[in-house]
Amino acid sequence: MGNREDLLAGARRCLEEKGYSRTTVRDIATAAQVSMAAIGYHFGSREVLLNQALFAAMDDWAAGSGRLAGQGDTPAERYSDTWDRKIRDFLDMRWLWIANIEAFVHAQSSPELLAALAEGQRRSRRMVAAHLAGVPEEAVTDEDVRALGSVHLALLSGVMVQALTDPGQAPTGAELTQGLRRMVELLEDPAPTDG
Repeated sequence: MGNREDLLAGARRCLEEKGYSRTTVRDIATAAQVSMAAIGYHFGSREVLLNQALFAAMDDWAAGSGRLAGQGDTPAERYSDTWDRKIRDFLDMRWLWIANIEAFVHAQSSPELLAALAEGQRRSRRMVAAHLAGVPEEAVTDEDVRALGSVHLALLSGVMVQALTDPGQAPTGAELTQGLRRMVELLEDPAPTDG
């Protein structure tokens, strides 16, 4: 590997071990076994390097277990299984999700990072909506991207926080599926009006 690749690998190790906020230039240079000046030369700043390492880790997750279709005979069983896999990922790759939360907080004072995170959300909405609708990404409707994709991302963020905060009480895939079914029932069955 060259210095650039060594730095990306070192930054990823630092994200895993120290997180986004506590990783210093010195930490990355030490992990990569290169000079601190190499960070500026190849990436311009610690932030740019950490962001690239974090986004690469997210891409790796999405290409692997993050996009696995659930197992089961019915759509509900597959959806429940998909959630159980995501929840396991939240716990098995805790460092990745905490680094994401730290990056989100940091992005509130970094317009470049905020823009990159927003673009990632836009791509994720489309990818998730297409997956749930069972169509290629180019065929998913804008309505499904905005509605289906946005709701699923909201669930993803909320379930992630619950799993990281209190793993024993985080919902299971079956509970999430049942909760969504119940929500649909409540939305479709209007409450009786008073007289």
